[in-house]
Amino acid sequence: MTDRTNYLTVVLEKEMRDDDVEPIIDAIRCIRGVSSVGINVVDAMEYMTITRARNELSSKLWDVLK
Repeated sequence: MTDRTNYLTVVLEKEMRDDDVEPIIDAIRCIRGVSSVGINVVDAMEYMTITRARNELSSKLWDVLK
């Protein structure tokens, strides 16, 4: 017997504007069996955390290369 799936999560490569994401959302809605599609808006704290992590990783990589 196989497992049952009730939702999928799609993670975008980078933050995108709402109007740029709309065609992707429309395409997902066209898939048979999709009940709803929602978006997760980036808040300032999340953006700051991601930016700090990227800067820290970048700094560490440069230190390794020196």
